[in-house]
Amino acid sequence: MTTHASTAVSPQLPRRHRSEPQPDKTDRLRKYRPDIQGLRAVAIMMVVAMHCGILDIHGGVDVSFVLSGFLIGGQLLAEIDKTGKVSLGKFWARRFRRLSPSMAITIVGTAAAAWIFGSPLRFRDYVADGLSASLSFLNWRLVENGTDYFANDGSQSPYQHFWSLGIEEQFYVVAPILLVVAVWLSRKIFRNRFLVVLGLLAVIAGSFYLGWTKTAENQPLAYFATHTRIWEITTGVLLALAAPLVSRMNTGFAAVITWLGLGTTLVTAMLISDATPLPGYAVAGPVAGALLVIAGGCANPRFGAERLLDNPVLDFIGNASYGWYLLHWPLLVLWPSIVDREFSMSDRFRVAVLSFLLAVLMHYVVERRFKRNTQLVARPWKGVLTGFVLTGVTAGAMVAATSVPLHLATASSGAVAAGYKDRTSVQKAVAVTKLSALTQSTLPQAPDDTTDRDCIATIEVTRYQPLDKCVVGSPEAKTTMALFGDSHAWQWMDLYDAIGKDLGIRITVISKAGCSPQVYRILNPEVNREYRECDSWRESVFAALTKSRPDVIVVADRVRQEAGRDGAVAAWKVLQKTGSQLVYMTDTPQPGQNVPDCLATHLDDAAACNRPEWQALEYTDFRAMEKDVAEKYGAKIIDTTDAFCGNDICPSVIGDQVVYYDNSHVTASYSKTVKPYLEPLVKQILDAM
Repeated sequence: MTTHASTAVSPQLPRRHRSEPQPDKTDRLRKYRPDIQGLRAVAIMMVVAMHCGILDIHGGVDVSFVLSGFLIGGQLLAEIDKTGKVSLGKFWARRFRRLSPSMAITIVGTAAAAWIFGSPLRFRDYVADGLSASLSFLNWRLVENGTDYFANDGSQSPYQHFWSLGIEEQFYVVAPILLVVAVWLSRKIFRNRFLVVLGLLAVIAGSFYLGWTKTAENQPLAYFATHTRIWEITTGVLLALAAPLVSRMNTGFAAVITWLGLGTTLVTAMLISDATPLPGYAVAGPVAGALLVIAGGCANPRFGAERLLDNPVLDFIGNASYGWYLLHWPLLVLWPSIVDREFSMSDRFRVAVLSFLLAVLMHYVVERRFKRNTQLVARPWKGVLTGFVLTGVTAGAMVAATSVPLHLATASSGAVAAGYKDRTSVQKAVAVTKLSALTQSTLPQAPDDTTDRDCIATIEVTRYQPLDKCVVGSPEAKTTMALFGDSHAWQWMDLYDAIGKDLGIRITVISKAGCSPQVYRILNPEVNREYRECDSWRESVFAALTKSRPDVIVVADRVRQEAGRDGAVAAWKVLQKTGSQLVYMTDTPQPGQNVPDCLATHLDDAAACNRPEWQALEYTDFRAMEKDVAEKYGAKIIDTTDAFCGNDICPSVIGDQVVYYDNSHVTASYSKTVKPYLEPLVKQILDAM
């Protein structure tokens, strides 16, 4: 969101006021574009409103990309026209003066706030993100990590919004060089700019195609990658190239398309929802709208959208837009930890307002000082050097922060957490407030405390493939069992391995991430569409179970709001036909927050991370429905609740063991301690066969 470069598109002309006579068709390009300043303000308000959950509106960053392309492209093309080249030193000095100071303050300040208020378990990941942000390649780190931009589970990084800045900064490095080369070649070969236009169109078409097609295959790549997003900036460059021609259009027509463009931007932005595959083709709406506003404004029509966009309020917001973009997201991510309560609607407005006030302060105290510094302006090398120094210092601070020790106690060597023993151990856990040194020492490992067996099919897998490593318990035993479900079945793998060894059972684990074994139409947030891979995988599992006919089929899954009786019936009908003894494990309680993070920030108040049983057993009606359908098709029921909840509370720590490794899944360490509870129930089912 770095569009607050100078709004100059033709450096030699002064700002024109409405009271002055309208220019003729050859004198319409202006140094200052108040409509662009207003559109910049609209874009940042869209971004903040969407991020804070105030308004379901998308596309603000896309509008910003177009503005960046038009403004920076216009500056570069104007310099090429005038001198035949681009002064890289001056160009990069302007970018450094504009971007680096506020960015450095935000990155370092966010790290400090995360250390004070955030979870110590996330701090090192945060500063690694901060390092990537300072070096302008965070977008690629997010691609590598498979980040879900729209996740709402507390996993967001306070630096996540730097993805768009990374793309723009990569553009600033490459664009001047490529434009100079393209213009020179085009003049040599065609004596005009045909080759430049052709190259820009090729980039736009190729990048748009990649972004559209990759959305379904790899949504993080499509969303964050430079090559899938660069078409949006390039459309702005193409419009800057065409600006002299576009400025000659009829002013009446120009006025119409500016209003059409503003309407298109806002309407299409509001039509995009969390269920819309993004970026896909949906972002083309806000991009096209922004292009129409800018293109129409090139003709300087008297009654265009500039009438609305040119006002003191939007001008003021536009000035603070860069700082607002930088500051609102870290504050939003860290706010629940700062105030130590659930995020409310009033908190959303507080974050929006407070971050804006801080942005205004940053604009006047930091941005304007560097932008107008006569030494830096007169000597571009000083501006470049300042940028490199700030970048180096910021990156160095992030590297140094990775070695900061975590404020957690260390247990004596050889100490072992007890975990579940019996119902009494759960009831005692409800009264625990201060975390023991043993629990604190295990917290850094808790987020990775999962089974080490890679037996859960990833999202893109469409067919079930039996794997030897997914056979646990007693592989040579005659009694066979299948543990079938999503990640809430996979979380029990180590426990069933131990039970299988004791009872002599060959257990095959069949699981797929986010895929219920019951026939529900699931919308997967990671691909932002219907989870078709789940449907085909589930059918292949049904076929495999029908063929192999294990003695026992245990079904376990995360209860979900997509659940429906027809889907449950469809699944249990198929499973009943296998002739296997069917077992249904009720879903584990849901803590509703990232438990290790919560505990790490409440070392003396573990009760703050517990949840009332009535809340933890969310979707009560769906749970009851699934249990009822399973019983009707002959399934034995294993209710897991007593191993997690007591005295109407579901604690987050039991017997010094952290119960969950995130906001939903049980740690492998705790699950193995549940053996005294689960093994007798499994043995009882086997004995009754």
